[in-house]
Amino acid sequence: MLVTPGQWGDSPQFQPVFGRIRVARRRPGGQTAHMQLPAEAVAATVLIEVVRISALPTKRGVAYPGRTVAHWAGSEAADALTLIENLPGSEQHRCGFSPGWSVRAYEDSLDLALFEAAFCFRCHEVRMHGTAVPPSLATQFFDADAPPAQALLALFRAAAP
Repeated sequence: MLVTPGQWGDSPQFQPVFGRIRVARRRPGGQTAHMQLPAEAVAATVLIEVVRISALPTKRGVAYPGRTVAHWAGSEAADALTLIENLPGSEQHRCGFSPGWSVRAYEDSLDLALFEAAFCFRCHEVRMHGTAVPPSLATQFFDADAPPAQALLALFRAAAP
């Protein structure tokens, strides 16, 4: 889609739409400046399920197995998504991807997850899948030592007894 600036005052009803458009910014080396989540899915999310992952899935695109340790709704869900979107980008570290935590985002119907994001704090990798996740967002890297990442990890740990 091509978006042009147009003339001043044209189509003010598009301002909310333009405010939700996110463009991945690239740093030297190719990583994005911040974590990119599917914008439409974030806007539709009403519930986040926090999972303590116990193993890798047996096939691609299925939920990570583990124990659900928390459900976040309302401002808790919104705050968690904002924290995830503020994770600074990083380079890949080698560990073989062994995620400990995932979040699953649901809309009102609570039928299928809009997306699931699994976090590996050792290799600084996030893998996402779900109906709302385009291939360009499926694998991303974050700075696990940055304050937003440490705050997210603290939320995960506080959720698990």
